[in-house]
Amino acid sequence: MAIKIEKKIKGYAVVKPEDKAAPAAAPAAPKAAKPEPKQAEVIQMHESVERPEQLIGSTFKIKSPLFEHALYVTINDIVLNAGTPHEQRRPFEIFINSKNMDHFQWIVALTRIISAVFRKGGDVTFLAEEMKAVFDPRGGYFKSGGVYMPSIVAEIGAVIEQHMKNIGLIHDPEMDESTRKLIAEKRAAYEQAASGKKAEAAPAEAAGETSASGFPPGATLCAKCNTQALVLMDGCQTCLNCGYSKCG
Repeated sequence: MAIKIEKKIKGYAVVKPEDKAAPAAAPAAPKAAKPEPKQAEVIQMHESVERPEQLIGSTFKIKSPLFEHALYVTINDIVLNAGTPHEQRRPFEIFINSKNMDHFQWIVALTRIISAVFRKGGDVTFLAEEMKAVFDPRGGYFKSGGVYMPSIVAEIGAVIEQHMKNIGLIHDPEMDESTRKLIAEKRAAYEQAASGKKAEAAPAEAAGETSASGFPPGATLCAKCNTQALVLMDGCQTCLNCGYSKCG
């Protein structure tokens, strides 16, 4: 049957025999999308997190021979996602107070910068290591326990590190039982050897005498834990605090 074309042809396409045989495929019905599981809205630490009316925190006392008066370091924390499995406690701000006003200017600047880093979010544990690496050109000092502090800033960093350990932000690897037992045996052997050498000494130098740090007198500074607990045993320098030995 002839078909008369009354309009102008603007385009054409060649129809193959197989195209005529294949029935027009009906458009497939879209599959029903599976409902996504409801996820908890996890709040992360960032600058837009507003300060609550009440914060929890801890105050640490620093008594340094470089300062006439003690420093009191207060670190306040914010609790994120309270009451959920994602609950976590993060440091939010820090304050340092003292009767000594000689260093008020740099202390205020330090606390404002640290607080700003806390509120920025992310991994803030690097602050402790950076501050502990600050050295005083006049020399450091030993605090209670025989731990060497190279500067007052380093001790503030040690306080921040201790606070982060307390809230679970830094996990201190625990010493295994075998290492504890080895250190106890080495300390007992050292004290026994020292008691033999001091048998004829004055009563003040009797066996079992320890320094103010709790370790034998004459102990030197350990390069690993910065504690005055390194003694010479069997021709090898051994730390009675962390078990470090130069002989392996």
